[in-house]
Amino acid sequence: MNFTLRIIVALGFLGGSAHAEELPIFDAHVHYSHDAVTFVPPNEVVKILREAGVRKALVSSSDDRGTQLLQAAAPDIIVPALRPYERRGAIGTWMHDPSVIDYLSEKLAKFEYEAIGEFHAYGDDIQTDVIQTMIGMARERNLLLHHHGDRDALEQILATWPEARVLWAHSGFEEPKQVADVLRDHPRVWADLAYRSDMASGNGVDAEWRKAFEEFPDRFMVGTDTFAPERWHYVGRHAEFSRSWLAHMPDDIARKIAFENAEAMLAAK
Repeated sequence: MNFTLRIIVALGFLGGSAHAEELPIFDAHVHYSHDAVTFVPPNEVVKILREAGVRKALVSSSDDRGTQLLQAAAPDIIVPALRPYERRGAIGTWMHDPSVIDYLSEKLAKFEYEAIGEFHAYGDDIQTDVIQTMIGMARERNLLLHHHGDRDALEQILATWPEARVLWAHSGFEEPKQVADVLRDHPRVWADLAYRSDMASGNGVDAEWRKAFEEFPDRFMVGTDTFAPERWHYVGRHAEFSRSWLAHMPDDIARKIAFENAEAMLAAK
């Protein structure tokens, strides 16, 4: 069963409704890359976000043009992040490409950002000159690092910059117990839940995820991950799904995961 179908099935179990009282959403994992810009124009993207009740979105794009277009169209919503590679096809090679540093330097000199990422890196990728230099650039500006990778890479990022704020994309696709273990060890790591549906169960919220949310109510946040252009037409459905399973959490934790944690993460400088 594909991811979108799993969400639709979960919504049926949870009784979600697009017409229910809307909990504001801070979507902490959004992309608007070069192919999406031509597929879904900026004004349509902004309409999608507003209709979905997304009050803030952490946006990065491969070539950055999409991020700048969206920020110009909706500065009240868009929180800009700088992705270190210009094309999505470079996700496995960018850390070996010195031109990435020139690209980052050019963009950081021209525009304001809150984060660097989402970037893909695993294990000893972190020790490459490109990533070490990138972390240094983020450190100089105190930027959030939005990391997609394994725990080994995450640990190496924090060994390089112990005070870094790191948003762990998809929570590393780890089980909730392992995610909680990371959060226990690293107080300046936050976990996004993008492209996951395993938080939801027929009874509301998965028991292991509930334990993690209750132990770390200030450290989780939701995200859609619009990694492909067609996923922009799914943003509203994902916001509905997020509200559906959050409705089974205590109100204060639901609000934190829905939007307050992401706001606090960005403010924690």
